[in-house]
Amino acid sequence: MPQCLGRRALLAAAGASGLSRRALAQPEGWPARPVRIVVPFTPGGSNDAIARPLAERLQARFGQPFVIENRPGAGSAVGVAAVAQGAPDGHTLLLTTSSIAAIGPVQGTGFDPTKELDGVALLAKAPLIVLTPPGSPIASIRDLVAADRARPGTLHYASSGPGSTTHIASELFNLRAGTRLQHVPYRGTAGALTDLVAGRVEVMFTTIASAAGQIRGGLLRIIAYTGDERPAGTPPAPTVRDAGIGYESGIWWGLFAPHGLPPGLRRTLNEAANGALAEPGFARFLEGEGAMPAPLPPERFDEFLAAEVRSMREVVAAARIRAD
Repeated sequence: MPQCLGRRALLAAAGASGLSRRALAQPEGWPARPVRIVVPFTPGGSNDAIARPLAERLQARFGQPFVIENRPGAGSAVGVAAVAQGAPDGHTLLLTTSSIAAIGPVQGTGFDPTKELDGVALLAKAPLIVLTPPGSPIASIRDLVAADRARPGTLHYASSGPGSTTHIASELFNLRAGTRLQHVPYRGTAGALTDLVAGRVEVMFTTIASAAGQIRGGLLRIIAYTGDERPAGTPPAPTVRDAGIGYESGIWWGLFAPHGLPPGLRRTLNEAANGALAEPGFARFLEGEGAMPAPLPPERFDEFLAAEVRSMREVVAAARIRAD
């Protein structure tokens, strides 16, 4: 169990300051100092790519620096915990992916983002893509299912790590398609893609942005999208659902704050983030990352996040996914 996300420690911290947090009003003159946006992953990934242009626009809107702070570790748990235990005064925020909904069940901590954090804004969504090397006989989802049924348990899929979005999406496919694809975890996406290109694993579910170079170079091909919507300008391919499988998955990015953020400040941040998403330049940037703007008001984001947590718990339990 990661030290920074122990359920006891998080609940103790929340309980000790819960009354004072709820009593806080929006601070006059916020922001009074630079605002940290914690990204719980190493620099250079999709979270950074979205956080930096968002920070620039928030800085221009509010007149204070919005500074990106990378806090990787334990599958994002270290950075998430640092924010969850912070003061809900609007000077510490978290930008992370849909993997936040799976931290508790995957790591066995009981962490629940709907209780430990306040959702500020849903920023963007993207389908995943299913990739195989161009020389592989697996050129479609139907080919993948047929190959697995011909040789059950002998095909391998790569993921960016245990409990990652790509791991969970792949296991959800196993559950929906009745396949037995075997998991090969990597420490990040780069090594997984290298082995997929080399044919050491047969298939991978990942983001469009992470494999854009290999796709453009003809080293990998998209055999399917995992969702019905895809950003403009992305390569054509069928969906998994087109193969007759009741399956949909994807990735999303959201902005969060420590639990107890004053409602007025939460709405101010939500409106500012949604305003940034509405800018044509930001929308085009997201399309280049294989994503689509997904603005929601705070209450709808609460509902969305609760549904995601329930879904992740079900998949993690059914597939027996663990961080180790």
